[in-house]
Amino acid sequence: MAGLFPWAGGIRLDPCKQESSRHGLRVASIPPQLVFPLLQRNGRNARPLVAAGERVRRGQPIAAPDDPLLAPILASTSGVIGAIEERPLPHPSGLSGACIVLDADGRDEAVDLPPPCDHIALPIAEQRRRIHAAGIVGMGGAGFPTALKLDPGGLREIDTLVLNGAECEPYITCDDSLMRLFPADVLAGGAILMGILQARRCLLGIEADRAEAIAALESVRASGGFAGIEIVPVPAVYPAGGEKQLIRLLTGREVPAAGIPADAGVVCQNVATAAAVYRAVACGEPLLSRIVTVTGPGVRRPDNWLTRIGTPVAHLIEHGGGYTESARRLILGGPMMGVAVASDLVPVGRETGCVLVLDGVAAAAPTLPCIRCGACADVCPIRLLPQQLYWHAQADNLRRATEYGLDDCIECGCCDFVCPSRIPLVQWFRSAKGELAAQQQARRVADHARARFEARQRRQQREQQERAESARRKKEILLRASGAPAEADGESAAAEKSGMD
Repeated sequence: MAGLFPWAGGIRLDPCKQESSRHGLRVASIPPQLVFPLLQRNGRNARPLVAAGERVRRGQPIAAPDDPLLAPILASTSGVIGAIEERPLPHPSGLSGACIVLDADGRDEAVDLPPPCDHIALPIAEQRRRIHAAGIVGMGGAGFPTALKLDPGGLREIDTLVLNGAECEPYITCDDSLMRLFPADVLAGGAILMGILQARRCLLGIEADRAEAIAALESVRASGGFAGIEIVPVPAVYPAGGEKQLIRLLTGREVPAAGIPADAGVVCQNVATAAAVYRAVACGEPLLSRIVTVTGPGVRRPDNWLTRIGTPVAHLIEHGGGYTESARRLILGGPMMGVAVASDLVPVGRETGCVLVLDGVAAAAPTLPCIRCGACADVCPIRLLPQQLYWHAQADNLRRATEYGLDDCIECGCCDFVCPSRIPLVQWFRSAKGELAAQQQARRVADHARARFEARQRRQQREQQERAESARRKKEILLRASGAPAEADGESAAAEKSGMD
């Protein structure tokens, strides 16, 4: 397309989006219980601010992360804290973790919120504070705290904001629904983000086949008040919606391998995040709900649902008419990069955009040896050599795998999709990354232990020297008190006498 910059690799997939986008947005009821996992991005649990039996209201903070830069956890309705206990987590391991369980009372009473204001007149620091207090994180799947991402540091000059509306994975239409129905919120949020970042332009990337959403956005933009914002249709090629790929496609800039978009003068935010920012800054609304696509051949009525954060997936499946007879796999996210979960008791999080129920999978064909065809390298959006990574990962040669860019792999699954030998390449890469992380952690532990041992050795040596010095001084004092010359004085006197002779 004209005005776009080419990027390597990518594949075209059957979009499978019509099923969930044919109807308007539906509103899911508030479930009897909502669940809020305490596990945070830094691997630690947030600190509960409530206790079992305590009554809370909608929008009230119920947990605070140990890191003040991470977003707080807010109650998405009113009710009573039923328990703080172990519940299944939305993680492929199937493990459980500490969660706050809220028994909804049906009243949906809210805390007092700040009234709508002239947000343009608010200082940038106050806008960031409102975004943080609203509990807003990246809603495209990463869940990174938005207020933190909007403070790239004084050494980085941000001139471009990229709004990501390119839902390149099949089945997912939550952002498409948002842009069709709430285009003004998206663009107003983009304008606020531009002001905070002091960016000169905003590029909203959206797949070219989303004609209705593009028309809605263009209509609002034409009404005025959105100077510097441009709607840019992009090819419907997976993974065009990846952060680095979209930045390259829209700006021609490369994000450094070990860097972040801010290193290239760009900040990238999801369109749902932008809409949430507008509601928080201008309207005083916290992030308590989001649009979730419930779809796939394993659910009876695919649709988009406006859903309270903390709603169990099972509740949404019921709204979709329940499972079909062919339902076999439950995935949070899309079929390429989503997370398969073992239980529908896991809750919808702020970053959950899709609940995908797939049907039975045909018996897997046997894996064959690599034929070095190079198809995986042709489709890799990072321009890696997956076959080389595979050989080094298989040989447990993590040093060489790292040299070939293991850390840069985004695990998009393009190489798996085209491999004629059906080698599960991404599984090998994930395993190698896990082993590498374990080694790095063990190395950090060993380095810490060595540093502590060396510090202890230095302390003991210093204490020994101090004791010896103290003993010498005490001996001198005792000798002088007894009238006997110190050893040093005696030696000096003997030297003087020898000189006189």
